[in-house]
Amino acid sequence: MTTTSAATTRTPITTARTTAGAGTVFGVELRKLLGQTRTRVVATVLLVAPWIFILLVLHQDQLPLETLYGRYLKTTGFATPMVVLVTATQWLFPLIAAFISGDIFSSEDNYGTYKTILTRSVSRRAVFWGKVTAALVATVGLVIAIGASALIAGLVAVGDQPFITVGNLEVPSTAHAIGMVAESWLSVLPPLIGFASIAMCVSVLTRNSVLGVVVPVVIGLVFQMYMFLNAWDTVRHALLNWPMNAWRGLLDDPSYAEPFLRGLVVSAIYTAVALTIAYVVFHRRDIQEG
Repeated sequence: MTTTSAATTRTPITTARTTAGAGTVFGVELRKLLGQTRTRVVATVLLVAPWIFILLVLHQDQLPLETLYGRYLKTTGFATPMVVLVTATQWLFPLIAAFISGDIFSSEDNYGTYKTILTRSVSRRAVFWGKVTAALVATVGLVIAIGASALIAGLVAVGDQPFITVGNLEVPSTAHAIGMVAESWLSVLPPLIGFASIAMCVSVLTRNSVLGVVVPVVIGLVFQMYMFLNAWDTVRHALLNWPMNAWRGLLDDPSYAEPFLRGLVVSAIYTAVALTIAYVVFHRRDIQEG
C-alpha cells in the first residue's frame, strides 16, 4: 500500500490592519465638539444675541454713536452685522477660538485616553491633524453662523435699505451689500485661525484645559490693549488683532487691501509656528505618561 503524502495547501492569512486616517479622526472629533452641551449652549447664546441686540436698539432713543456703524443701526439692516463684527473683533473672536480649540488635546490628557487611541491603529499624525481640522472647522463655522444670524436679524428687524460703506457711500444693490458684509466677516477668519492654533498649542504644551482656554484669551486682551495705545506701528502690525480690522480698508472708498494682505502673512506665521510647535511636542510625547 502506497502512502500518499498529501500536501496540505494552506491559504496565507493576511491580517488586514485598518489604519484610521485623519479624516476618520476629524469626523469623530467634530461630532464630539458638536455633541458637547457647553458648545451647544454657547453657540445658541451667540446666535440669538444679535437678535436681542437689534431689538433692544430699536426700542431705545439713543444709538451707540461711538461704535463704527452704530449711527446706522436704525437706518439700514446691514449695520447690525457690522456693529457685531466691530465688537467681536475686540474680544469675542479670541474667546470663541480658545473656547472651542483650547481643550481638544488636553481633554484626552484629563481622561487618560491617549494610550487607548494611539494603540488602535491610529497614527499620531492622523490624531493630530484630525483634531486640528475639527477644531478649526468648528471655530470658523460658528463665526460664520454668528455673522449670518446678525445679518438676518438686521434685515428682518430694520430692512434692506442701502448699505453705507466706511467711505460713506451708499450701496443700493442688496446683493452687492450682502457680498460686502460677507467679505468683511470672511476677512477675520485668518487671524481667528491663528488664535485657534495658539489655543491648541497651549493645550498640547500644558495638557491643561483651563490654560488652553485662558492663555489665548489673555494674549488677545494684551494685543488689544496695545492696539488701543496707538503705539509703535511695527509692533501693532505684527499682532493678530490687527488683521481683524483689515475689513475697514476693503469697505473704504477707494478700497485698499494692503492691511488685509499683510494680515494674511501675519496670521499664517502665527498659525504655522503654533501648529509646528504643537505637532513636534505631540509627536514626541510618551503616551505612557497619559
